[in-house]
Formats: sequence, C-alpha cells, structure tokens
Amino acid sequence: MSIKEFILSDNKWHRLGRHLFFWFLWGGYFTMTRYLNPIAYQMTGHFPNFWKTSIETFFFLFPQMFLVYPALYFILPKFVFTQKYILAFFWFIVFYFVAMTVNAVYLIYVPWAKIIWVPNANLFLTTSTFTEKLFYAYLGSILGSITALSISSSFKLFKHYYLKSIRNEQLQKENSDAQLRLLLAQVQPHFMFNTLNNIYSQAQEESPKSAKMILELSHILRYVLDEGKKKRVPLENELEMIVDYLNLEKIRYDNKLDLHFVFPSNTDDITIAPLILLPLVENCFKHGASKMINNPWINIKSELTDNKFSIKLMNGKINENTHEKSRKGTGIENIRRRLNLIYPHKHIFEIKDDDETFIVNLQIVLDHQISED
Repeated sequence: MSIKEFILSDNKWHRLGRHLFFWFLWGGYFTMTRYLNPIAYQMTGHFPNFWKTSIETFFFLFPQMFLVYPALYFILPKFVFTQKYILAFFWFIVFYFVAMTVNAVYLIYVPWAKIIWVPNANLFLTTSTFTEKLFYAYLGSILGSITALSISSSFKLFKHYYLKSIRNEQLQKENSDAQLRLLLAQVQPHFMFNTLNNIYSQAQEESPKSAKMILELSHILRYVLDEGKKKRVPLENELEMIVDYLNLEKIRYDNKLDLHFVFPSNTDDITIAPLILLPLVENCFKHGASKMINNPWINIKSELTDNKFSIKLMNGKINENTHEKSRKGTGIENIRRRLNLIYPHKHIFEIKDDDETFIVNLQIVLDHQISED
C-alpha cells in the first residue's frame, strides 16, 4: 500500500488507520508539551511521570472528538464545501460549545480523588465551588481543541481539493476525447441531415410509419451533435430528447411493448449534464424489452422538487448468463463513474437487479444556471 493510497483511499480500514495515526501523532505531541511544561518543572523541580502524563492526555483528547468529527463529517461537507459559510460558522459555534460542555461534565463529575495516577487531578479537587470547577473545565477544553480541529480540517480540505482537481483533469480529458470522437463522427453533418430530410419526404408518401421514425431519429442526432458537447443543457431539452427516443422505440415495438413514462413539465431554469439519462433509458430496452419475447414492459417515472431531480426506471427482464451480466455491469459502471465525476456528493444512484425486474433509482441535485463554454 502506497502513501498516496493510504491518504486518499475510501477503504474503511485505510480510513480507520488514518484516524488512529492522526490521534497517535496529536496525542504524542500533546503529551510531550505537557510533560516538558517548564511551569510544572519550576513548581516541582522535576518533570512529571511520562506515563501518567500520557494517560492524562487521553482525558483531554476525548472531548476534542466532539468538535473534530462534527466539523469533518458535517460542517465541512454540508456547508464549507458548498460555500454556506455563515451556516458553517453557526454550526462551528454550536459544536464548540457542545465539546466544551462535554469536557466540563466529564471533568467535573469524574471521581478524580480515586484516580491518583492523573497528575493534575488536584486542580479540580482543590476548587471549592461549582463555578470555579466549571471555569477550569471550560478553560481546559479550549486547550488544544482549536489546534486539533485546524490540523484535521487541513487534511480534510487538502484531500477534498486534491480529489476535485483530479476529477477536473479527468473531466477535461474525457471532454477532449469526446469532442475528438464527435469531430470524427461529424462527417459532413449538413449532408447527413439533408439526406435524412430527403428520405423523410419520400417516406411520408410510401411509409408514414418509417417517416415518423426518421423524424424522431433526426431530432436525436441533432441533439447529440449540438448539445452533447456542452457542459450543461436545460433539463427540458434533455427530457424532450428522451421522449423522442421513447417515441422512436414505441414505433419500433408497435403494440408489443407496454411502455409508460412520466416527466416533469415545469423545469424552470434547471440544467443537467447532457446525455447522462439516455444510457439508463437505453439500458431498459437493450437488456430488458429486447430480450423478452412475451409481454415486455418498461415504466419510467421522474419528478423535480426544487432543484432535486429524481427518476425511477423499471423494466422486465429474463435471467441472463454471466457474460451478458458482465457486459451490462460495465455499462452501469460507466454511468456511475460519470455521475461521480460530474455530480460528486450530489447524487444517489441505486440499482436493484431481481430475477425478473431491473430497477434503477437516480437522484441528482441539479444547477440553476447554464454554464457557458
């Protein structure tokens, strides 16, 4: 295991190791500063017992966790990384007082008279009033807590922005590759659309059904060529393209397919990454309806609440062999990877694969403005 993997990995054992390593280093530093305290040396003429000082350090480190972990896993991801700094400051104050209160209760009500191996226990035994004990307890909680929070938050911020820079590099590379493939595929696009229009005009007279399929295909191709290279497109346009694709498949299956779909009508100025939904819809047909001889069915339901878009796709299926499942799994993993790159920490992607039903649940927190290229 490399140092980079140890620092950046989301493996639970690596994460546990990082936390233990941090508290070991911080506890060691905290122990040495207390052990080599010159004031204590001047008062007693010698340094305190090292192991007793180490044990005492644990009692001071424990309450710090009530500030450090809420900051790492609540304040930073929920508010700092989303640039809600006022709320971040508010919750910092809340958890700071929680940590100080825990420390106060901890130090006031622990029976220190029975714990003779804690060197500074007499500090709390000699104070005569509850107010004095509370003052010393709150004062003790301040010691080191801000430093522990600063160090741990620095590592969290470093990891967040380092991974973000890697994701941006991957997105730029993928966008460059996609644009190159798009340029290679755009061999005289005007000629292609003119040819499709000519075929559509002729098919209107000879085969109206084929003419409608050509028209839907033309809409999809134009959308892919024009919108597919953008970072964000209006959600309304993306859903219209999905409807064109579904209408095309309805014509192909005629009355043999039981297809139901619902999409939100009012999308306001909500935007989405282009062509991120199409592979999920296409998967319903490719690995579902197209493999079923009897009674193929597909059900798609989506809704938009504020800027949270959710879509549920269900389709019937038959049991597939291992090779087919692995091919489908590769496609799903590609979708999952793209979601992780474009919408990190802003989506939920769940799959339920039963013997006869395949269900996909996707929720994405979308943007309100179109990014200019």
